[in-house]
Amino acid sequence: MIRLLFSLILSEMALIVIFVFKTPLRKLVIMGLDKLKRGRAPIVVKAVGSTIFVVMMSTVYSVMQIHNRRNGDDGELTPTDQILAARHLLEASLMGFSLFLALMIDRLHHYIRELRIRRKNMEAVKKQNRIIENGNNGSQDEVKALESELTALKEKVTHLESELEEKTKEASEAEAHANALKKQSEGFLLEYDRLLEDNQNLRAQLQSSDRR
Repeated sequence: MIRLLFSLILSEMALIVIFVFKTPLRKLVIMGLDKLKRGRAPIVVKAVGSTIFVVMMSTVYSVMQIHNRRNGDDGELTPTDQILAARHLLEASLMGFSLFLALMIDRLHHYIRELRIRRKNMEAVKKQNRIIENGNNGSQDEVKALESELTALKEKVTHLESELEEKTKEASEAEAHANALKKQSEGFLLEYDRLLEDNQNLRAQLQSSDRR
């Protein structure tokens, strides 16, 4: 019994040492405990722990009975009772220490797993923040590019408006010049008609004078 308890305690101490130092072996142990805590394994572990606790209490009770017998007799323990009391006390101490180490292993495994989950969450949050920052930088660059393009388009529209005004002014001047030329040509036509009529009158007068 004592050898079994010593072996159990040494194994638990080795597991605690593995948990303390970050090594590849710790990952394997954590994965093994993760698998062990699934299914019916936790119930079996609780049953074994309860059994060890009951045996420990029974051993403590045996030690108390031995000391009570001493009080009822001469007040001294016999060598056999001393050996039994020491053995029972050692067994109870080993069982209590093994239960304590088992509880420590369970808590360490729980905290390490939570720490890994939190680290993963923090990494995911950091990645999301990086993506958001990259997206914001990209959107700002796009906005700047659009603003520069809009400014170029405004300048082009202003240039086209000025060109349109110049063309409109030139067209108005050309239209006014054409109207002036049209009026001038109408005046020339009227003058030509008058001169033609005067020419015909002069011919008629010449013909009449020749006849006379």
